Amino acid sequence: MGSTGATPGGHDRFPGFDVMSEAGHWDDVTRSVVQRRLASPGPLSFFDAAEEVTARALCDRLLAQDAAPRVPVVEAIDERLRRHEGDGYRYDDMPEDWDAWKRSLAALDDDSRRSHNRRFAALEPSTQRDLIDDVRRHEGDWHGMPAQRIFALWMRYAAAAFYSHPWAWNEIGFPGPAYPRGYKAMAPGQREPFEVAEADARDPIPWVQRVDAAHRAHDGHGRPDAS
Repeated sequence: MGSTGATPGGHDRFPGFDVMSEAGHWDDVTRSVVQRRLASPGPLSFFDAAEEVTARALCDRLLAQDAAPRVPVVEAIDERLRRHEGDGYRYDDMPEDWDAWKRSLAALDDDSRRSHNRRFAALEPSTQRDLIDDVRRHEGDWHGMPAQRIFALWMRYAAAAFYSHPWAWNEIGFPGPAYPRGYKAMAPGQREPFEVAEADARDPIPWVQRVDAAHRAHDGHGRPDAS
């Protein structure tokens, strides 16, 4: 994938910024961990071949990674589940995370076959999003598991994997671990000497417009867009 954290595709939200240029300020263990995230991913060891296809389609929709190059989210989730590294807690109405992932991927394929006579990964992205949203909105049991906890499980793992990668750090201007150097500019609006100003800090789509668009897409109604 490359030795730098520079996000492929020429994104210039923080022009010239590459978080890996700060690696010399990190301790050896931290630097090694972060550098491994940029290595070319190997084969999966937790998900089988069928589960991998479904997991990749699911994570692409959850994170809107609709084209290559992608942050290797599924690889990170696979490794975490193989090691049985959960979040340190489990709801009493949920199976262990590693079991919940396998069961929920199979359930997603079951829903897809029942509704569209195809596996989830073979559907159009918009149809995939609809099936995922069915789980998100469902109250109560879904294939023997609480639907909304399953959706939260997917999002928790996907977001944690995405935002642990240097490409994502560059996208948000995050200069990496503070240890051992630390930060001095703590007041709002201040930047460290190694941080880069955002090229255009304006929100391209105001929050209220995103909320209204989501309401209309999922419920068929919403407030008028705010300008």
